[in-house]
Amino acid sequence: MNRVTALVLFFLLIPAPLPAAAAARTLEWTRVLPGIWSAAVGRPDSVHFLQTAGVSPRREALEAMGDVPCPLEPALIRGEVREGKTLLHFPLEKGERIFGLGLHFKTVEQRGRILRLHMDHYGGTDNGRTHAPVPFYVSSRGYGIWINSARYIDIWVGTAVRKDSRHPPEVRDRNTDRQWTARPYSDNVEAVIAAEGAEVYLFGGPGLLDVVRRYNLFQGGGCLPPRWGLGFWHRVPTLYTADQVRGEVEEFARHGFPLSVIGLEPGWQSRSYPCTYEWDRGRFPDPAGLAADLKRRGIYLNLWLNPYISPQSELFQPIEPYTASHTVWAGLVPDYSRKEVQELLGRHFRKHHLDQGVSGYKMDENDGYDSWLWPDSAEFPSGISAEQMRTLYGVMMQKLATSLFRERNLRTYGLVRATNSGAASFPFVVYNDYYSHPDFITALVNSSFLGVLWTPEVRSSRTAEEWLRRMQSVCFSPLAMLNAWSDGTKPWSFPEVETQVREIAQLRLRLLPYLYNCFADYAFYGTPPVRAMNLDPGFAAAAEEVAGAVDSSANPYGEAIRREIKDQFLLGDSLLVAPLFAGQSQRKVILPKGKWYDFYTGRPAGDGEILTVAPGLDRIPVYVRDGGIIPMLEEGLRIPDGKVPLEIRHYGSKDAVYELYDDDGSSYDYEKGKFSRIRLAVTGGESGEKKGSVAVPKGSRLWSYSDFRWVFPSN
Repeated sequence: MNRVTALVLFFLLIPAPLPAAAAARTLEWTRVLPGIWSAAVGRPDSVHFLQTAGVSPRREALEAMGDVPCPLEPALIRGEVREGKTLLHFPLEKGERIFGLGLHFKTVEQRGRILRLHMDHYGGTDNGRTHAPVPFYVSSRGYGIWINSARYIDIWVGTAVRKDSRHPPEVRDRNTDRQWTARPYSDNVEAVIAAEGAEVYLFGGPGLLDVVRRYNLFQGGGCLPPRWGLGFWHRVPTLYTADQVRGEVEEFARHGFPLSVIGLEPGWQSRSYPCTYEWDRGRFPDPAGLAADLKRRGIYLNLWLNPYISPQSELFQPIEPYTASHTVWAGLVPDYSRKEVQELLGRHFRKHHLDQGVSGYKMDENDGYDSWLWPDSAEFPSGISAEQMRTLYGVMMQKLATSLFRERNLRTYGLVRATNSGAASFPFVVYNDYYSHPDFITALVNSSFLGVLWTPEVRSSRTAEEWLRRMQSVCFSPLAMLNAWSDGTKPWSFPEVETQVREIAQLRLRLLPYLYNCFADYAFYGTPPVRAMNLDPGFAAAAEEVAGAVDSSANPYGEAIRREIKDQFLLGDSLLVAPLFAGQSQRKVILPKGKWYDFYTGRPAGDGEILTVAPGLDRIPVYVRDGGIIPMLEEGLRIPDGKVPLEIRHYGSKDAVYELYDDDGSSYDYEKGKFSRIRLAVTGGESGEKKGSVAVPKGSRLWSYSDFRWVFPSN
């Protein structure tokens, strides 16, 4: 080797200097609407939640909420793009609590946790893999952060400690200090997104409920289901025939159980897993006749399906060019973002479903399980990445199904296994196969932070006690359903509690006017119908965090022990529900500030205190806020069709006003102003001389009520 060659090799082997990383910079915020600001880092993806859902903010409602000052110091929020990834940094204050960041089943407060927000079937661990990995969090300080990126997002919520921390943790010596912990104090939230940019939104309050309302209104407001959707649902066994369905309906009537929706599981189709979306003519020779028979009895028909298309389907050949590179269960995976797919599926669903009288869908298997879903290497004709498609697929399916009913001016209500930001206005409720009753209630609490509806469906139980406790919970959820697809259970499967189950199912139906009002507030004002206790302005209780002493076996790293309020919730403004679980004979109930009354008796229950209650097996504890007005139907087995008498209950001594919402219960005409708000008012409560009044605005139409009767349970 000569000297020149040696020098060349020497310089070639010297490592090239690495490019300097882009420094994190303060974001530039733009006011979008009252109390809402946006900023961008790098080059955000063109495919995102708002673009996919195609929804528009409810501007008038947001304007009516009024403006608020920016709730965070902008200089403390930073972002950068480094090595093809977007990094975001948000501040945290001492004692600040964080809620949201996905549909969790075990935890409510998320500070101190590390998550990967990733669409998936929930696997029993709150790690971010869930049916609704919504990248939105709400702070106890009265603000919310939303990352509008349809990617998997890694997020550290008060766990990472930066050298430039404004509030660095105290240095402790493990050898001598029993307060040493492996998780020192952190004052930041950090997120990493595998994309070269992201859009971020900041929502102001001032209260937590205001933050959630602004977020919901920004993505179109909540859904308003048809009135029938809030009745009692029953899903029949998979291979039932049309005659067996009719027999099931007759049996419900004989037992005196209310019924509004019959759900058909996979066997209604000629093929499922993958699906044809076409009727099995052996089991269902006349689908239109069945739907018409049910409709005459006030019962609506809902169909199960999954997204994967069978080679035996009429759709297979025409839709094949617009499907993914991979199959699921040997079925095609349609690219729902393609117009051709929307048109082909739309024609097929109209022909085989809507034209036959079907009223809605249960959309299954669009969430996850890596072992059978398409991999992240899959390709879709639209060019949308497999990661983004997985994140958005449930939203796309909801959008298409909703549009098919909307074009007929009919509202629908259904079930879905996957949802995300942008889908609040779509009339679908999340469900899954995970079956822990306490965890179901935790998920119900968490859903209220996310613009998501969740239902703790009932399937089976080991004992009559468990059966009744599950039925009591489900009748206070956004969708009340028994799912007998596998084992054929009925509401009366445990005869020893049949009477109590019937009573709670009938109570669900009686509460329909109140429930419908809750959903009207969701649609018009963004107020979630079910809400966490932390969203109530009078609820000051935080999750207790007790410093954990170092213990060589039980707690070797001295981590804090957390207790959260995750087993009770509010339904609307006035009702507090505190479920019991199998094996419990009593429980604690935490009441917000103000007087509360027992729903069943009207007797005073307490004021901002912790109760220990033992209601017996027959009842689920329910409390009413002082001044609460609860409109109720008379007992019956069907959703009324036409005007019926209304019982109006007022609890406590506080004067009150309640706007009772009414419309035709089935169409979208309410969006054109065809609705009424009836003013219900109570005066004289403090003196004990209560007087109730009903005022129907001049020129308003009533669709649902013909008479009003006041009841004062607490007198």
